[in-house]
This record gives sequence, C-alpha cells and structure tokens, in this order.
Amino acid sequence: MFDIGFWELLLVALIGLLVLGPERLPTALRALQRGIQKAKSFGTSVQAELNHELRIKELHEHLRKAEQLDADKLSPELQRSMAELRNAAAAVQRPYAKQENAKQEDAKQEPSEKDSKPSSVQQDKSSS
Repeated sequence: MFDIGFWELLLVALIGLLVLGPERLPTALRALQRGIQKAKSFGTSVQAELNHELRIKELHEHLRKAEQLDADKLSPELQRSMAELRNAAAAVQRPYAKQENAKQEDAKQEPSEKDSKPSSVQQDKSSS
C-alpha cells in the first residue's frame, strides 16, 4: 500500500522516539492503533450497509420484473426473490400482529376492570 521498507520504518521510529520521547511514544502508538481500528470498523460497517442497500435495490428490481410478468412465468431467481420478499414482509408484520392481539386482549379485560372499580369506589364513599 505505502511501499515502506525496513529502513524507512526504522527512520520513522527513530524520529518518533526523538520527537515524543520514550515516555510518550507507547501512548502515542496505542492511540494510533485505536484510531486505525476505529477506521477499519467504520469501513466494515459502511461496506455492510452498502451491501444491504444493494441487495434491497436488487430485490426491488426483481419485484418490478415480477409485476410485469405473470407469477407462473418467473425465472427461478425472481421466484426466490419473491419468496424472500414475502418472508421479510411476514417478519415485519409479526410484531404488529402481536401488538394488535395484546391490544384486543387488553380491550376485553378493561370492561371487567371498569365494572369492578366503580363498586370499590362506591364502597369507599359509603364507608366515609
């Protein structure tokens, strides 16, 4: 990448030792190492995000092709993409379906709780 040989690296190390001194050189090297690690992890995350976005674009293109053709006449690649899209849509809808079921169950339980609350409030008023 930089085409640095042994003697060039040794010269840079000596200059660093003279400029920073023996007590600050190890901390500077650790800070440089952390910076390089952060840059690599950032690059990896950007690459993963780009791959994800490209896959989404590819799936959208397959979906457009599938909409233009009949579902029976699709190529195996387009059929796989359609199946993947259906699975992704089902996975997205599952949490919402669970929330709806929980809301419906709460709605069923609320009337019974409301019926019991006024009677206890009335009992408190009558005892006062």
